[in-house]
Amino acid sequence: MAVQRMLKFVSLGKETPEKRPANLRSEDFHEIYRQFAASKAAEQASRCSQCGVPYCQTHCPLHNNIPDWLRLTAEGRLQEAYELSQATNTFPEICGRICPQDRLCEGNCVIEQSGHGTVTIGAVEKYLTDLAWENGWVAPIKPGVDRGESVGIIGAGPGGLAAADVLRRAGVQVTVYDRYDRAGGLLTYGIPGFKLEKPVVMQRVEQLEAAGVQFVLNCRVGEDLSFDAIRGRHDAVLIATGVYKSRDIAAPGVGAQGVVKALDYLTASNRKSFGDDVAEFDSGELNAEGKRVVVIGGGDTAMDCVRTAIRQGAVSVKCLYRRDKANMPGSQREVQNAEEEGVDFVWLSAPKGFTGGAVVEGVIVQKMRLGAPDSSGRQMPEVIEDADYIEPADLVVQALGFEPEDLPGLWGVKELAVTRWGTIKADFRSHATNLPGVYAAGDIVRGASLVVWAIRDGREAADAILAYLAQSAVVAAE
Repeated sequence: MAVQRMLKFVSLGKETPEKRPANLRSEDFHEIYRQFAASKAAEQASRCSQCGVPYCQTHCPLHNNIPDWLRLTAEGRLQEAYELSQATNTFPEICGRICPQDRLCEGNCVIEQSGHGTVTIGAVEKYLTDLAWENGWVAPIKPGVDRGESVGIIGAGPGGLAAADVLRRAGVQVTVYDRYDRAGGLLTYGIPGFKLEKPVVMQRVEQLEAAGVQFVLNCRVGEDLSFDAIRGRHDAVLIATGVYKSRDIAAPGVGAQGVVKALDYLTASNRKSFGDDVAEFDSGELNAEGKRVVVIGGGDTAMDCVRTAIRQGAVSVKCLYRRDKANMPGSQREVQNAEEEGVDFVWLSAPKGFTGGAVVEGVIVQKMRLGAPDSSGRQMPEVIEDADYIEPADLVVQALGFEPEDLPGLWGVKELAVTRWGTIKADFRSHATNLPGVYAAGDIVRGASLVVWAIRDGREAADAILAYLAQSAVVAAE
């Protein structure tokens, strides 16, 4: 019987949760994938071959016990499956929704490599955790013993929240400082609801609040509160700010009205989903309704922008990317979803400038071709001379990625070491910076990356902080 269960992938094909029709989902910001039914989740989980070397687990940054909780799901032991997935992942319901599984676990599935179609790991992970919330299996965080030590965390994004979870479970007092009025960072304000509905994030924030984690919101370190003051309040500090400085285009006309940054655009849209008053949205400055929209970039942020513009009622949405589809850094799944919803991709194209003077009217587009590979092995785009043209546009969104802010300068702590890229220099394993008791994790260390990596970094940093606190207690007792 066990052999038959391990060979289900031979007779059962890969199935993903049903997507809502493009013409319907493009009219709202609800998630586009429907939930697996219990029978379908068990069926798809049973396709796992339980291979001796689980590459899915190896290629997951959190090294989740994927084959084990897939087997438990196939056997109908759903609460056990959830608890096993939660053991290594602070936010499995979030990773199940937004991780690029095609590049991580599912992309390295052994049966996928053998031509049978991957196990739909992300969909099962999402199903399990949503079921856990519905059935009360998500237990409150109750430390065995409350400790006197306290840790300050700067940044309430996935890295900071993951660290807060680990530290609070260990009984440490935790205070999280964040620049926004809601916790969650890019989970809350950067990722659209059609990929991650906001109650999914807020329920985890509420879980931490109920456990005693203190949130100090609308707090800009260096302005409202100094970094030294935070260090003085706590036994250790974790910097988990992420990277928020948008890369700009160096081109004529970039300062024109109507040329906006991706994060400003997405934040305005997400604030509206909370019911906030957003003057820039209501005035039309950060609203695509009735406009010809051009998004510049090829990553997942660009995909979020083009799909948001469709839902806001844009007349047309075009995405300019300087390489071809095969060399696009964003998820191919997201590109497919965008195409289904009506986005027009203009490959091998880059902006040269903007027309219209004070108010943008168009993008001067350079046509490109792929030339010799660069040091990373990717072919470098080259300009095709005399092939420029003007793409009409009323709203241009720059989605070219993010860079770290100058934290030592902004916070008045020049002694905090940074790399030549401006990221904080921290130990690869412990996440310790050059300042005693100060740690750093997530994008502010590794550069703009995936949510799952931030969660891993936050958990690792929390473990290192616990070891530091224990060592400090030993020294103090001597």
